[in-house]
Amino acid sequence: MPQLQEITAYTNQYLRINEFADYCPNGLQVEGQAEVLKIASGVSASLAFIEQAIDWGAQCLLVHHGYFWKNERAEIVGMKKRRLQALLSKDMGLLAYHLPLDAHPVVGNNIQLAQRLEIGSIEPLQQTAKAPIGNVGKLATPLPATEFVARCEQVLGRKAVHIDSGPVQVQTIAWCTGGAQSMIDQAVERQVDVYLTGEISEQTVHTARECDLHFIAAGHHATERYGVQALGEHLAEKFALQHQFFDIENPA
Repeated sequence: MPQLQEITAYTNQYLRINEFADYCPNGLQVEGQAEVLKIASGVSASLAFIEQAIDWGAQCLLVHHGYFWKNERAEIVGMKKRRLQALLSKDMGLLAYHLPLDAHPVVGNNIQLAQRLEIGSIEPLQQTAKAPIGNVGKLATPLPATEFVARCEQVLGRKAVHIDSGPVQVQTIAWCTGGAQSMIDQAVERQVDVYLTGEISEQTVHTARECDLHFIAAGHHATERYGVQALGEHLAEKFALQHQFFDIENPA
């Protein structure tokens, strides 16, 4: 069987975790049993996900949203205690990758979403950043904005919030999955037709309206389902693991 430490070392290097200044530790967050046969992936390390992974017989979990966030309380009580207790009772490891998984050019959340939305000609949104997170790209041919929104809703399986403030026909798209609504300012600087992310804030509505830009909030969870699946499949092939993705429904 592959070793947990071997899988961790490979994934850390593959995702270039040392290049990112993040809000949480990336890599092995909870040490589990040394040998891994089954790896379960999910968006967030919630108790519901842990319990489903235990029922499946996983030795290791792989998530985008793990634990130990900056400014989080340090005490192991309540929800945190129950989650860690469930992991430790089964000697189950937890691998978590946040910004490095958003940005990866092959298995990342952004590139995986772009493939599903048929966005091409992809380049970084942050042109001067050492480790850029968001992206800019183009549709092969211009579409009515309403058709692009419908495509997003069909792919993601949920209703999107659309601030309809840009051109009737759209082609240039900027996007960053999850809670990246503040990056709308960078999208405005790039003069794109659409900015797509997971969440919406009060001020982003005004920015979109006053800068003649379509803004689409398509769901934090929904936009970030694909990277962890792709990474799980990559690791399964690399290390001859069994892999299963568990999608814990989340309307946010």
